[in-house]
Amino acid sequence: MKNIIITGGAGFIGSHVVRLFVNKYPNYRIINADFLTYAGNLENLQDIDKAPNYVFEHVDIVDATAVDALFDKYQPEGVIHLAAESHVDRSIKDPLAFLRTNILGTANLLNSFKRIHTDFEGKRFYHISTDEVYGSLGAEGLFEETTAYDPNSPYSASKAGSDHFVRAYGETYGLPYVITNCSNNYGQHQFPEKLIPLFINNIVQEKPLPVYGDGNYTRDWLYVVDHARAIDLVFHNGKNAETYNIGGFNEWTNLNLIKVLCTQMDQKLGRTTGSSEKLITYVKDRPGHDKRYAIDATKIQRELGWEPSVTFEQGLGITIDWYLANQAWLKNVTSGSYQDYYKNMYANS
Repeated sequence: MKNIIITGGAGFIGSHVVRLFVNKYPNYRIINADFLTYAGNLENLQDIDKAPNYVFEHVDIVDATAVDALFDKYQPEGVIHLAAESHVDRSIKDPLAFLRTNILGTANLLNSFKRIHTDFEGKRFYHISTDEVYGSLGAEGLFEETTAYDPNSPYSASKAGSDHFVRAYGETYGLPYVITNCSNNYGQHQFPEKLIPLFINNIVQEKPLPVYGDGNYTRDWLYVVDHARAIDLVFHNGKNAETYNIGGFNEWTNLNLIKVLCTQMDQKLGRTTGSSEKLITYVKDRPGHDKRYAIDATKIQRELGWEPSVTFEQGLGITIDWYLANQAWLKNVTSGSYQDYYKNMYANS
């Protein structure tokens, strides 16, 4: 059985990747290594947690000894590294937490992977990163794999640093790696600090919808299920020492996105059209806010045959339906009750 460690597998993107790999590859043992911070939730994986090829390990990647023990136990042929602190606002308040998890944690994984393998044939370290490492675009152009790094927030700086460490281990030690940089993800199981689930929740409760600045910040949006499909392709078919950008070919200003969201929510909740838009409230901009991100995903489309399976409007509709049908999940994650349950479960493990 081929052992694959997926870090951050209880998180938003990670849980979709774990589910895909467990269901699609019965001859792989999928080891979900997650520390279960506020955004890691094993409820995301209840449908597959009894699968014979699935294992959960409660591990903090900042703890080098724990990471070494994990790698000694499973001797993984592959690592898919998603564990990260990922919210820009939190990085502004506590940048050192992002340095520890995103840079030191990545270095610990690289060290352990390098240590257990004397032969890298058939091995792979796959590092998932973000388009935010590239900085901010003007009104035109797209981020390409060769775009120079220019991070503007502690979050993006920490992810840029981790990307550089992965490449450095490849060049210095011959460690086989691939890196992907993705655009904004949305979909089921996303912690409601991010724009789309936050606004869905606020609209249901008729709370204000806080919009930074003038609302004209532009982002490319990627449906999380499509991202998981892309990760599958890159892990199995991508070329070593290559970077692939993954984007949804969906550029939206925040304000236009919110208006589409409001319209769909009014329809699904049976409210008068325009009701939700009245909740929009403009708030003071955050420091270092990048004006525009947009991904050129031509390379992964051309070389690996990947493309999005849904339009943004379709994916948004699926996402809204899931949150409306899973209010208990939303209540649990916002209250933190699931964290207490699982932390107590693994406190002495």
